[in-house]
Amino acid sequence: MKLPYISVQRFYYQSVTFWGIAAGCFLFFLSSCGRKAASHQQVFRYNQQEGIPTLDPAFAKSQPVIWAVKQLYNTLLEPDSLLELRPSLARHWEISADHRTYTFTLRSDVYFHDNEVFPEGKGRRMTAADVVYSLRRIMLPATASPGAWIFNGKVDPDKGFIALNDSTFQLTLLQPFHPILGILSMQYCSIIPKEVVEKYGADFRKHPCGTGPFQFHYWDEGQALIFHKNPRYFEKDSAGIPLPYLDAVQISFLDSKASEFLLFRQGQIDFMNDIDASFKDEVLTKKGTLKKAWEGRIQLSKSPYLNIEYFGFLMDSSIAAVKQSPTRLKKIRQAVNYGFDRTKMMTYLRNGIGTPALAGFVPAGLPSFDADKVKGFTYNPALARQLLQEAGYPEGKGLPVMKLLSIPNYADLANFVANQLQEIGIRVQVEVIQKALLLEQTAKSQAVFFRGSWIADYPDAESFLAMFYSKNPAPPNYTRYTNPQLDRLYEQSLQENNDSIRYRLYQEMDRMIIADAPVVPVFYDQVIRLLQPNVTGLVNNGLNLLELRWVKITAQL
Repeated sequence: MKLPYISVQRFYYQSVTFWGIAAGCFLFFLSSCGRKAASHQQVFRYNQQEGIPTLDPAFAKSQPVIWAVKQLYNTLLEPDSLLELRPSLARHWEISADHRTYTFTLRSDVYFHDNEVFPEGKGRRMTAADVVYSLRRIMLPATASPGAWIFNGKVDPDKGFIALNDSTFQLTLLQPFHPILGILSMQYCSIIPKEVVEKYGADFRKHPCGTGPFQFHYWDEGQALIFHKNPRYFEKDSAGIPLPYLDAVQISFLDSKASEFLLFRQGQIDFMNDIDASFKDEVLTKKGTLKKAWEGRIQLSKSPYLNIEYFGFLMDSSIAAVKQSPTRLKKIRQAVNYGFDRTKMMTYLRNGIGTPALAGFVPAGLPSFDADKVKGFTYNPALARQLLQEAGYPEGKGLPVMKLLSIPNYADLANFVANQLQEIGIRVQVEVIQKALLLEQTAKSQAVFFRGSWIADYPDAESFLAMFYSKNPAPPNYTRYTNPQLDRLYEQSLQENNDSIRYRLYQEMDRMIIADAPVVPVFYDQVIRLLQPNVTGLVNNGLNLLELRWVKITAQL
C-alpha cells in the first residue's frame, strides 16, 4: 500500500529529524567516553512499535518489555535455541529426592552494572542474597508484580528462598512442580540489586541495574532508548572473546508498522519482527518465501513460535448464555472444527506464516509435540454436515446464528472461517472489538465464542495445558473447561520428572481436549524476522526472545 505523497514527505522529515537527533546523541555519548568515532561502533537498531513502559523485570509481562529487560539482566538459567535449559548465573544445580528442593551453585564472576549507589560507583559482585531478594520481591504485594503467579501457591515467600552462603541459593517448593526450572528462566526472575531498587523506588523502572550483556545509558521515553555494552560481562565465546560483540543497542518507538518498514528499506534499522498485512504480499510469496525482488537485499528468518491461535467456546453450563447457545453441544463444536480449511487459510491469508493446527492444542516447537500421537481436526465438510444432522440441525436448519468475537488484526481469519462454515449450514456473525475489551469479556466469562491466543511463558507444554485445568481461573482457563480425568493427569504430570512419561501424559490430555472440542485450534504461529544483509548471529527460539549477545554487524560495501 503506497502512502500519500504528503504523508511520506512528513514521515521522511520526522524520521530524518529523529534519527539525526539520536545519532547526534549517540555520537556525543561515545565521544564523551573517549571512544573512536561512532562509525566504527557496532550499533544494533530496532523499532518497538508498542513502546516500552518499564525496565523493571518484575513487570516483564509483554514482549517489548521482555526484549529490553533481557539485554540488561540475567536469570539463574535460560533456554537455548532448542529450548533446552542451560546455566546462566547458576553454574549448576541439584534436585532433592522428593523433587521439592533445588540447590543452585552460583557463578562468582558476575558483577552488577556500575551505579552511583555502589561504593565509588562500581558495580559489586552478585551473591545468593541478591537472588533471594529478587525472587521474593516478585511475590510481595507491595511490588504488585503481574508475575506473582509464578510462585504463588508454589513457594512460601518467607521460607522458600534461602541463601546458604554467598554462592549457594536454595529454593524449596511447597509441593513438586516440574516446570519450576522453566519458570526460573522467565525475565520476571531476573536478578537485581536491593540497594538500587530501594534508592529509586518506583523510578527503578527507568533506572535499571542488572548483570546483563548491556547496561542502561539513555532513555527519552517515546523517542529513543540506548544501551551500551557491559565491559564487565562474564560470558565469553568459544574462542575466549568477551560477549557481547555489539557496542550498543538503539531502540526507536515509531507507532506505525508501515513507517517502520520504510525505515528498514532505507537501512536505518537492522531488524523487523513480523510482517504487517499491508506489505506482506510485497515481500513474501504465498508459500512464505522471499520474492525474487528481495533476494540478496534482506534476510528472512522463520522458526516455530510457541503461540497458538484458536477460537474458544465458553463451556460453563451454569451461565445462561451458554445454556441458550448451540455451542453447548459437542457435535456442534466438532462440526465447526471440521468445517473450514486451515491449510487454504494459511496460504492465502497468512502467506505461509505459521502452520495449520492439524494436531492438538499444544503447538509445534515443543519436545512433547507429536502430530502422529495427537490427531487434530482436518477439513471435512461432509463429516461436519453429518455432525450437524446428528445434533438435530440437518443442513443447519433451525441452528441459531453464532456470534464470534474477534480483534481487528484477526478479522480476516474470522471472516474466512465464517464464510466456509456458512457453506455447510453454520451461520457465524463476526463481531470485531478491541483487544482490551475482548480480554475483559473472556476473563469475566462473558464471551461464548471468541478468538484467543496463548503464548508459552516457559518452554513446557504445561503452560498450554494449564488452560484446561478446572481449578484454574480465567485466565488461563478462558473456556471454563472441566474434565476430572484431565485434572487428574495434569496433577500427575506436575510431579513427574521422567520426560518420556510426562510427555505421554501431556499427549493424553491433548487428545482429551480434541475429543471434547472446547477450542478450535487454528494455527501454530511462527517467528518471522527481516534482517539487513550485514547482520549475523541473531539466533532465535520458540519463545521469540531477542538474543543479541552473539550478533555482529559487518560493514556494508
